[in-house]
Amino acid sequence: MQRAFFVEWFLMLAACLVLATGLGAAAAGWAAESGTPTAADGAAPAASGPTTTAAPAATAEPAPTVVVNDAAALATAVRDQPEGVVIEIAPGEYRLERTLELKAGQTLRGAGIDKTILTHTDSWKPATSTLPDPEVRIEGLDTDAYLIRIKRDTKGVVISDMTLQAPQLHGAIFSWFHEGLHLHHLRIKNTLWSGIRTFGMKQAKIHDCEFIDAGGRWERGKPGVKGGITGGGIFACWMSECEVYNNRFLRTNPAREREYYGLKIRQAKQSRIHHNTIEVNFSIEMPFENDEDVEIDHNVLFGTVSLPKHAGGPVPKSGRTFHIHHNWFRDSYSIEFVRNGVEISHNLFDFDPQKDHGNLISGFGNAAAPGPAEFHNNLVNNPGRGVIWINEPYNNLTVRNNHIIARPTATPRKDGLFGLNPRSDMKTIAIRDNIIECLELPRPLFRNAESYSARVENNRLTGVSDAEKLGNAPTDRPIGPEKPLKFTCGVHDEFTVDQWQARPNSAGSASER
Repeated sequence: MQRAFFVEWFLMLAACLVLATGLGAAAAGWAAESGTPTAADGAAPAASGPTTTAAPAATAEPAPTVVVNDAAALATAVRDQPEGVVIEIAPGEYRLERTLELKAGQTLRGAGIDKTILTHTDSWKPATSTLPDPEVRIEGLDTDAYLIRIKRDTKGVVISDMTLQAPQLHGAIFSWFHEGLHLHHLRIKNTLWSGIRTFGMKQAKIHDCEFIDAGGRWERGKPGVKGGITGGGIFACWMSECEVYNNRFLRTNPAREREYYGLKIRQAKQSRIHHNTIEVNFSIEMPFENDEDVEIDHNVLFGTVSLPKHAGGPVPKSGRTFHIHHNWFRDSYSIEFVRNGVEISHNLFDFDPQKDHGNLISGFGNAAAPGPAEFHNNLVNNPGRGVIWINEPYNNLTVRNNHIIARPTATPRKDGLFGLNPRSDMKTIAIRDNIIECLELPRPLFRNAESYSARVENNRLTGVSDAEKLGNAPTDRPIGPEKPLKFTCGVHDEFTVDQWQARPNSAGSASER
């Protein structure tokens, strides 16, 4: 019986070896039929076309590589080379006459930022009648007005190591319903509407890029000198499982029509935006509903993070729409509300007292929002108008374990630090365990009588002019931040926040995660 078992086992093994040999031959035949390069395909191409390097047949084949050194060869390679090819672009300036459309798995790799420059010819000047574009609709959007377009419903495109500048085009890169997009080490500058424009981006990584004047403001096909809709360095509709990090956003052109947002996003899920330095007026704008588990952390934010949604929007099953933590905020108009399911923690809000134009959190709507939101373990230095002002009723708000220092500002501001709608359910609002100091100029905690029904307890108050109206019963809980605030932030951890101070680093270090 044992002998029969071994005979049967031997016959099965022999059959598997035969099958494997057959599959190998079939795969070789498929490669030959499909034109996949092998060592036997090594004939030199025509001198005017791209050069191709094929891997040896005896080893696992890396992606074939094509090297181009002029605009015509680049356009030909992108058009004619198969999926999965690596197109290396030699140093130089490449003036394109029309959009390059990349196929699935293709890599477009330059020789380095400002070494390889892709731009357009003077004659390529698409109409601006479709600007601003329809935002969340593809119909009516001109995808031929971008330097690069990624073929729809594809995977695995990589673009890196070059400068893209398009002063006559709507943008640099357009992608729709692509999975696994990888954009890195790019400088994107001087685009009319947006730098990178995407729909349905999934599992993408955008990092180590620089955006300079990468967008603008438009109104009915004309530059938005007096108003209009603003584009973004990255303008993404419906992104999921994406990561955006170590990018720098700069605006050098002060003209009104040249305003652009850093990240303009219409719905994100399970995505992270971290370690960016964003030096534009609106750093991040995300006013769409159904955002879920979006992490905004370790950024340096010179402008506003805008998250407003009618009635605060739905709260996902996870319970969290946004977690905003370990950022260095520089503008007193820091966060635009309202939103439900938000946690804001462990940030340094550090404002110039001469620029006291904003409330740290501002809500301008009218529809009641159920919350919740939690604001905790933050340091707030020199709030302008106040810490929180919400026009609409907002419930289930907790403000705890923060340290807030208010000093005289340029105006000077004298209003209460918290402006809550009188129709809010004050029993669901807690301000507890904080250190709140109004130095030199006393200020009240609240702006209306109804707010005194909120739960106020165990705060250490200095210079708070309405302290006698506050219950503020002591408890045995710790007061102030639960641990010292220290973290690194910005592009490659270029700054260290250590309590109230932020200093540049000579070299990046591992960030607190």
